[in-house]
Amino acid sequence: MRPGTLLISRPFLGDPNFERSVVLLCRDEPEDGTFGLVLNRLTSLTLGDVLELPPETGTTVTSLPLYVGGPVEPDTLHYLHRRADLPGAAHLGQDVYWGGDFILLLGLIGTGDVAADEVRLFAGYSGWGVGQLAGEMEGQSWIRHPASAGKVFTLASDAFWRDILREKGGRYKVLANYPIDPRLN
Repeated sequence: MRPGTLLISRPFLGDPNFERSVVLLCRDEPEDGTFGLVLNRLTSLTLGDVLELPPETGTTVTSLPLYVGGPVEPDTLHYLHRRADLPGAAHLGQDVYWGGDFILLLGLIGTGDVAADEVRLFAGYSGWGVGQLAGEMEGQSWIRHPASAGKVFTLASDAFWRDILREKGGRYKVLANYPIDPRLN
């Protein structure tokens, strides 16, 4: 699958790490496996809570919200942004970039050259071994939404799963209304 593809978990996936989640694929390599970030798991933490930053960094940077990118290596930090000129950044499509020079990015946020709402920070990531995601796709665990990286900055995280299914329309729109536990319906 191509970077920039969204994976939308099907209702009743059965994995609490990915229940009602939307994952942005950042890398899919036949020899290395797949790397992605869960987009709709906002934490109550900020960047200043998890990194010791110099005082001159400013509150705009220290107050950036932190998302859970997935269950793998939760002590690592990953980020998405809209800066094409950030050295080392990987283009995911639709003016969305992954990684790059983090210190430079923090400086650009601090000076106001990058708006805080044009950056998403993630603790951990979602990873699949070689062939694992293909097996999950065959098992219909995920709904693919290609070339949709731009949605990262346009949909609210708390309603992302439901909104993206509604946007896909048709039979997917119906899935957006599935109750979390149908026994309670």
